[in-house]
Amino acid sequence: MKGLEEGAKAVGIDIGGTSIKGIVVDGAGRILDQEKTPTEAKLGKERILANVKSLLDRLLGRHDDIYGIGIGTAGRVNVQTGEIVFATDNLPGWQGSNPKEYFEETFHLPVIVDNDANTALVGEAWLGAGKGAEDVTMLTLGTGVGGANMIGGKLFRGAHWNGGEWGHTILVPGGRPCNCGLHGCIEQYLSGTALVQLATEASGHHYVTGMEVLDDYLKGQPQIVGVIEQFTIRLAVVMNNIHVGLNPQVVILGGGLIDSKQIWWPLFAEKMADMKLNVDVRPAQLGNDAGAFGAAKLILEQLCSP
Repeated sequence: MKGLEEGAKAVGIDIGGTSIKGIVVDGAGRILDQEKTPTEAKLGKERILANVKSLLDRLLGRHDDIYGIGIGTAGRVNVQTGEIVFATDNLPGWQGSNPKEYFEETFHLPVIVDNDANTALVGEAWLGAGKGAEDVTMLTLGTGVGGANMIGGKLFRGAHWNGGEWGHTILVPGGRPCNCGLHGCIEQYLSGTALVQLATEASGHHYVTGMEVLDDYLKGQPQIVGVIEQFTIRLAVVMNNIHVGLNPQVVILGGGLIDSKQIWWPLFAEKMADMKLNVDVRPAQLGNDAGAFGAAKLILEQLCSP
């Protein structure tokens, strides 16, 4: 089995809200090929599946020695069956679908499907910021807030497949309404979307992107300085909660906001120091490739397990 893992080639797919990324990797994590295509999520489940199939057709057409396919997707996934047990309207019709069954029947290859935050964590633990650590938690600060936990080198998915849903733990009781139906979730305060919304409300200026907000922070715009100050305090509080709850060796922060870390990370580190937090927090290293790497790694691990 060891020989299979070292020489095996697998496809890793990451289904995002706007694009689908696919890579062919070997057991050492080298990218041998890659493709990208629009998700066209608003057109529903059938279009998403068709676009993934088209991408896979191209990759598999160039590589006839693929051992399996790994897929990371938004939503809560029953990894044993491949069913999407919960998905938001970001992927219409996705809930209740079973991409594992569909692609195994289509391509006659083993397929594993998992939540995209889980696959991102596996990728970072394999080749990125979590390399060498066995107890790792990851948060992705992007359109929403994703999360995943690894304990003893294995993903901890939870009894109902939603372990690691840090974005929907409560940060501010009775706070801002969330699309999950609760109020005060982390996602409503620490996502890129939330940062833009909070800055718009605080300043009266309509921001469109997080970078616009951070530009005004660098200019010393008082309301925005206050928003970023609050953002970093809240992020430090979340780090404390993860530290006390799971005590991982490493916490990895990923997602789109990490692209601007040079602007806000020093203030974040200061807030952690104020709380006397001895937490090893690291920025993610693999960017948008993490989920595809992790998905490929998961199918390789499955094929190589006794």
